[in-house]
Amino acid sequence: MKHIWCLPLIFCISFHLNAQSLEFTPEVFEKWINLRAGNGKKPVYWYCYGELYSYPEGKLVARVQGLDVATWFAPRPDSVVQLNRKIFLYLDKDNNRILDTIGGVPVNHIKYPYQIIEYVLKGNALQTYVTQGSGSRLLRIGPNASGKVKKVGKNLVFSFPAFMNFQTAKGKYEAYENFDFFLNENAGRLDQKYQLTWWRYGEIPAFLGGGRSVMQLVCHRVSDISELPDPIRAYIENKATMWKLPPRNMQEVDVLQKE
Repeated sequence: MKHIWCLPLIFCISFHLNAQSLEFTPEVFEKWINLRAGNGKKPVYWYCYGELYSYPEGKLVARVQGLDVATWFAPRPDSVVQLNRKIFLYLDKDNNRILDTIGGVPVNHIKYPYQIIEYVLKGNALQTYVTQGSGSRLLRIGPNASGKVKKVGKNLVFSFPAFMNFQTAKGKYEAYENFDFFLNENAGRLDQKYQLTWWRYGEIPAFLGGGRSVMQLVCHRVSDISELPDPIRAYIENKATMWKLPPRNMQEVDVLQKE
């Protein structure tokens, strides 16, 4: 598609937009799995960082550092089961120190001891199923077919909007998240080849003051824990060693679901 932009009385700029929607063919499905969770033989690490803002005021509430570590196995030719853990820490907005307490109230960081995400290729579309939580808070979501893939220039962008509106053990939960994963196959460096932007509209935790919020994160892949910056690297190595690796297998997940 050709677009022409004209600045009044000055000049016109003509250019072509190379962006198109694609289908989830088996080849594209394989690219997605390799982007998100690697080859299934060794863990994949996603490092994320960004900010949490109040909405609609736009006031900076806290900074955020996080890690998602994943692997996968394939129970069927058209299906991949991803096993991952993720941890996201709230940092002081002024000095980037990990928040422990606020006004004497403990800070509860975002910690998922496990997630199961199943990706199923249905024709030329992708279906996802998510399982997380434990005991009375065990939650299964899906099937969801909102995942889309586009080609922008030479890159692929995998987009996953998540509209959450359901009942939990604590009451009704409402939020919106969007994940855009970028695959630059021509890049040589890991952090340039695999990238992610993630933003979330939801609640500010009570210990941070409550109200509505927008969280904006950018992420890229790293080879292992040693490449993470402080303070998250030191925190994981000393206080959250479980998050060094993804769940080993479904047997480990079964145990975590009962805790």
